[in-house]
Amino acid sequence: MTRIATASLLALRLAVPATAAEMPPNMTTYFFGVLMKGPRWSAKDTPERTAIQDGHMAHIQAMWKAGKLVLAGPLADDGEWRGVLIYRTKTIEEAQRLASDDPAVKAGRLVVTRHP
Repeated sequence: MTRIATASLLALRLAVPATAAEMPPNMTTYFFGVLMKGPRWSAKDTPERTAIQDGHMAHIQAMWKAGKLVLAGPLADDGEWRGVLIYRTKTIEEAQRLASDDPAVKAGRLVVTRHP
């Protein structure tokens, strides 16, 4: 079983480039984002929180309509990780800019980590 697992991992490594620089030009790069509780996170229901959440959802819809977001959704376990995003952008810097433009990130309720 160990040989099969090792061979599978090696085959996967050979099939999947390690960096975007190694990607063939006809392939699309995606960036995985994790929404996490930010320094100003609060579960308390307030008008300010509602307005921030409405802005957050409008931002997600705008990214979706622009073709920059492939997937977004909340995590239901009420942990530190609040949701996931998959960005379709040319660079991680563009994904960073989109994440930073989120009203919930601007307000400090959420932070986003990005991974190629």
